[in-house]
Amino acid sequence: MSKKKGLSFEEKRARMMEIFFETKDVFQLKDIEKIAPKEKGITSMSVKEILQSLVDDGMVDTDRIGTSNYFWAFPSKALHARKRKLEELESQFAESSQKKEALQKSIQKSKIGREDTAERAALMEELAALRQKKEQLKAEIDKYRECDPDVVEEMRQTNKVAKEAANRWTGLSAVDDRLFSRPRVR
Repeated sequence: MSKKKGLSFEEKRARMMEIFFETKDVFQLKDIEKIAPKEKGITSMSVKEILQSLVDDGMVDTDRIGTSNYFWAFPSKALHARKRKLEELESQFAESSQKKEALQKSIQKSKIGREDTAERAALMEELAALRQKKEQLKAEIDKYRECDPDVVEEMRQTNKVAKEAANRWTGLSAVDDRLFSRPRVR
């Protein structure tokens, strides 16, 4: 005796939609909770959750009239929704195709004048050598950067600002500063 395998959430949603499409009627929640287990094998405990997911996805309409909630879905609405989705996807496809063609034309245009020739190869080698030389010069400049007068002056200004900030926080004045700046005698 094999055990019955339960329905997946998507299968339950599809079967719930079948109830609406086959009957083409309007239901209250209690009516669907009675019909779904009998006709489609959906457990009554999960009916409300499935119905809410269908409402959230816009596949089933709902309205509150008085104190009751009514649910309905007609095949024509699903057909119109599919048609709108199909038209949307077709327009996106056409737009993407146009972009693809434009990019391919752009690639062809950019290839013009870039044919592999001896002159182009020599220019590319020269460009690579110049780039490498530029990197070497940058490295050399960075090596001597700490001796640059502008950098030294900037460091002095930064130190001055930091010292003033430290004095402000510690409560030291200019007089106290002179006391601490004297050379020590050993």
